[in-house]
Amino acid sequence: MIVPSIDIINGRAVQLRRGRELVLDGGDPLARLEEFAVAGEVAVVDLDAALGRGSNAALIREMVRRAPCRVGGGIRDLDAARAWLDAGAAKIVIGTAASPELCAALPRERVIAAVDADRGQVVVDGWRRETGVPVLERIRALAPLVGGFLFTQVEREGAMDGFDFEAVATAVRGAGDARVTAAGGITTSAEIANLDRIGADAQVGMALYTGRLTLGAAVAAPLTKPRDHGAKGGVWPTVVCDEWGRALGLVWTTLESLAQAVQERRGVYWSRSRQALWVKGGTSGNTQLLLRVDLDCDRDALRFTVRQHGAGFCHLERRACWPEEFALDDLERTIATRAASLPLADPDSRTSKLLEDPALLAAKLREEAAELAEAETRSAVVHEAADLLYMALVALVRGGGSLTEVRTELARRHAGVTRRPMRAKAPADAP
Repeated sequence: MIVPSIDIINGRAVQLRRGRELVLDGGDPLARLEEFAVAGEVAVVDLDAALGRGSNAALIREMVRRAPCRVGGGIRDLDAARAWLDAGAAKIVIGTAASPELCAALPRERVIAAVDADRGQVVVDGWRRETGVPVLERIRALAPLVGGFLFTQVEREGAMDGFDFEAVATAVRGAGDARVTAAGGITTSAEIANLDRIGADAQVGMALYTGRLTLGAAVAAPLTKPRDHGAKGGVWPTVVCDEWGRALGLVWTTLESLAQAVQERRGVYWSRSRQALWVKGGTSGNTQLLLRVDLDCDRDALRFTVRQHGAGFCHLERRACWPEEFALDDLERTIATRAASLPLADPDSRTSKLLEDPALLAAKLREEAAELAEAETRSAVVHEAADLLYMALVALVRGGGSLTEVRTELARRHAGVTRRPMRAKAPADAP
């Protein structure tokens, strides 16, 4: 799979050749993140921190809140590693400091050890110092303690002149069940496909920035076993899901439709009936924002995660092509509809009254929270929890937030590794 890379110096996305020579300014890292996140995790490297000449931490903390990021650069001790995991980094990449002792103190599945190699030997300190340690020796020593390796062929980094496939294959064998991500010199879809075939991912920067490799082609590279439905190159079944992972429908994807979908961040598919590309919502107005594309484990099917607008995905003007049970986001949408109709909403609507009167809403939140805290029986707890959830959703919508953002925040906290004490706050009027 493809792992797009964003290297940052002085708040800008950059690309260097062999870690030294500035080749291009890639612009705003947040804009690059929005572009690349459709492919999944994005590697974000603080080159200033890695070289000991500054930090882009505030910017990168915002990036990890917006999309799944692998954060590297300047992580040299346990406190720094934990801080990034608590901040929401999907994974952290540790370079020179990746000792067995440090890695063993962290959750294995979220740690990637960077192994930078110059002609088969490990180099450290920003690729400036040779260690004489063979790459395979370093990998074998850390493999039981980390979830993955970032294997960079330094002599090929940023040069776009190919990479040593056999060296990566050897690293994969030495890493065991730790996933290897290869970097340096990867420029074609065929190379990404070959790496995926042996169980390795491809971290790519320069080829994406220069347009030599498109993100759509990179995402599609590992696909296998297409089905023949009249489309050139075949089609792949694609499950379309909303942001909560609920299936909205089944469609078909071609290489052409996938490339357009990724480039435009829209739901673009292949219509078997019309034998042509189909842009969802082009006529109905029920458009889709494409958030992410995932390939299944066999690489013969896809999942599109979308933000569905309008009545829904189904041509029958329903949310999905299958019957759906009530969910919290259904209530969220109802409240949002009420908010959008103010001040013309039904005057007898409880939701409208709460939306229009912040003092009433605050009082009801306190009231329902107190009643839930005092509830003792199962039925009472369920009843009061439902009341409080409803009030909380009204407050959320009124404040401009969404359940998706709440879920993202909870996921970030769930992934934290630092345990904070649970203490009650002192009353506001306490002396």
